[in-house]
Amino acid sequence: MTANPSKDYASDLELLRSSAVGAGIIAAGYFRREIKTWTKDNSSPVTEADFLVDQFLSQTLCAARPDYGWLSEETADDLVRLEKSRVFIVDPIDGTRAFLKGDDCWTISLAVVEDGIPVAGVVYAPARDELYEACLGGGAFLNKMAFNKREQAAGKPVIPGPDAVHKELQSAGLEYIRGPGFPSLAYRLVQVATGVIDVAVARRGAQDWDIAGAAVILNECGIALDDVCSPDLMFNKPEIRHSALAALSDISLRSSVHDALRRVYGCPTEEAIDDNKPEQQSK
Repeated sequence: MTANPSKDYASDLELLRSSAVGAGIIAAGYFRREIKTWTKDNSSPVTEADFLVDQFLSQTLCAARPDYGWLSEETADDLVRLEKSRVFIVDPIDGTRAFLKGDDCWTISLAVVEDGIPVAGVVYAPARDELYEACLGGGAFLNKMAFNKREQAAGKPVIPGPDAVHKELQSAGLEYIRGPGFPSLAYRLVQVATGVIDVAVARRGAQDWDIAGAAVILNECGIALDDVCSPDLMFNKPEIRHSALAALSDISLRSSVHDALRRVYGCPTEEAIDDNKPEQQSK
């Protein structure tokens, strides 16, 4: 971690923070109410709240930084982003299924990526009043209070995950406690930084907007977010989907967790389990 954050990164973080709060106000107005919903081609739900938040963020962020690129789950991909050094990567509502069910574990996930590396990020859970934020070299904060990676506690690690991954971990003889599932992947990842869980995993197919905001926060807490099939996790590439992912507070768990994820989900160059296979832990 560098001692002094870039002033540009800090300014971008301030913009992300204020925009996330505004977006949270909009989303909260539709939470636990009857709203219009649709089903996307990948069978995942989308709501009018997703679209309205996306529109607000696009207008707000792009007006403030017109030279930045834009990549959002709810906006048609404009490959002009590939020509930009800095890009906003946005998930207007991460955990839409939870949002529709009335569960409070949904987030607004925002990031600025520079040359493929996340440099500022916010993961905001409005219904829980939790705003996680970080910029490169500036530390990580929860509701403006600095926090660092917790010291490893004695006892078994806490690992949430889908049943297929648990089966592989148990077959490998790993002793651990099955942790709580969080429908928002971004929220799940930052809970490794807070120490609520020791490992967070994501199935093959997570996209840039699912993880970019959390990646900065994890990095500032000294926690790597690993692609189990690649040595480098890069963003704003033509292909925005990733192999299975793992964030670990205890590096000694890396081999067991990575092996389990590769066995369940495979890698792009291997014969893999169908990416659309249902699992209990959803986005």
